[in-house]
Amino acid sequence: MKFVTSEQMRAVDRYAIEQIGIPAVALMENAGRAIAEEVLLFCRQRREGRLPERPEETIRERPAGADSLDRDLGSPPAWPEEHWLILIGKGNNGGDGLVCARHLVDAGVRVSLLYAEEPERLGGEAALQHAIAAALGLPGEVYTPGAVAAARSRGVTGIVDALLGTGAKGAPRGAYASLIREANESRLPIVAADIPSGLDADTGAVHDPCIEARITVCLAFLKAGLTQYPGAKAAGDVIVRYIGIPRALPPGMAEAGVLLTEESLRGELGVDPGRRREADGHKGTYGHVLLAAGSLTMSGAGLLAAKAALRAGSGLVTWALPEALLPQVLGAVPELMLAPAGGEAGAWNAAAASELLRLLEARDVLAIGPGLGRFPGEDGFLRAVWEGAPRPLVVDADALNILAAAGAPAAWPRRDAAAILTPHPGEMARLAGLSTAEVQRDRIGLARRYAVQHGVTLVLKGARTVVAAPDGRVFVNVTGHPGMATGGSGDVLTGLIAGLLAQGLDAVQAAAFGVYLHGQAGERAAAARKGNPASLIAGDIIEAL
Repeated sequence: MKFVTSEQMRAVDRYAIEQIGIPAVALMENAGRAIAEEVLLFCRQRREGRLPERPEETIRERPAGADSLDRDLGSPPAWPEEHWLILIGKGNNGGDGLVCARHLVDAGVRVSLLYAEEPERLGGEAALQHAIAAALGLPGEVYTPGAVAAARSRGVTGIVDALLGTGAKGAPRGAYASLIREANESRLPIVAADIPSGLDADTGAVHDPCIEARITVCLAFLKAGLTQYPGAKAAGDVIVRYIGIPRALPPGMAEAGVLLTEESLRGELGVDPGRRREADGHKGTYGHVLLAAGSLTMSGAGLLAAKAALRAGSGLVTWALPEALLPQVLGAVPELMLAPAGGEAGAWNAAAASELLRLLEARDVLAIGPGLGRFPGEDGFLRAVWEGAPRPLVVDADALNILAAAGAPAAWPRRDAAAILTPHPGEMARLAGLSTAEVQRDRIGLARRYAVQHGVTLVLKGARTVVAAPDGRVFVNVTGHPGMATGGSGDVLTGLIAGLLAQGLDAVQAAAFGVYLHGQAGERAAAARKGNPASLIAGDIIEAL
């Protein structure tokens, strides 16, 4: 599923209306009907007791007609228990809300309209929809403080947020801010039209205030800000609805990014999600990973990464580690090969770089960093590997911190072979010279800029991991589970990506497929914890691969 920025969405609208010739009023009609359909589906699920306690914060696409109003049309009142308050802004978002209100009335739902401003201030198609609502006698009023609480006292059972669309910039002000606060304080379920009012459509940042939606009905194309937290939490369950705008973007326009699904892995990346094996394959067919990881106090990080590389399907895995640690891990994973490298007392040293490069001559990929530790001469060690490794390189954990301390990769030559960097937000902050809060403020934009500037594939970890390619492509992963927030989870991902690289995938394929599989395994591991996903550990993810 493709997603776009707010600027791109405006260009798509203009193209559909001005170049293709689709009437704007037709698009507004389709949008309002789609929102009404999702409200009615929510009403049906509530009536039947099928609503989960809280939104699952998923993103999915529902084709037109999949849950049509036709199932609910008939002689009103079909929904005597339902009364929805429609919050109307002055722009096109407000027009969508007015169309939604009309279709809800046709389906037998009581509605009340609450305008943020005098309805005479509505323009364009929104003004037309206001005139239609007035002609039909739909009840409405202009906002005054306390209006939402008053509506709830009259039996309102839900709210449609049609206040601010993707064109709004900055924090809501005036009546809009007051309406958003009152809507949230009502604790009524809120269905947001396109995006929750107060949410940045490009970054996922939430302003103060911002609508806390149960459902967001995203129109035509998914918006980038809905793919990232905290916006994803404010949006609740995101349903993308087709409204008549062609699925293909205008000529010359590239999407802001793509959600990772089985379909996009196949179609956009040419990856086989089934990871089928050839009948005549052997261990040499599926590559050989070299892993440089582990130190005296963090040998487990290396063990996790090595096991994950095996579970990824790599034919062979060699774990290079300080020689003093060999007796401690000997036989821990019988399938692993071990190679001594590094200094005494279980720590790495600068001289180990030459041994790693020698070992790499007979192997397909080098993953470096999990549990590596910090040591004298570390910058020279890593630079020698960075410049001398002729194979793809996966850089994680302490290797990323060494990279950042050296001012690299900007200060070092660009690699000929691929490099995949896998930072969590704190490591990304050190690499980019920013605060962690600044990293989280615009994860997609930062990841893209960094990957293009430095010629690397960047995996910015966290909820909704972002994979950015050196050519500017961006992929966002939506698999995973909160239970994966545990030590060692990132080490598993490093090994998984390295194992996929060894099997012949390119850097972007391996990174994107790796984070997708990692998230899927986390979901399965959490489900196996019998309702207690907080007890999940990194080893559980490996076993679920």
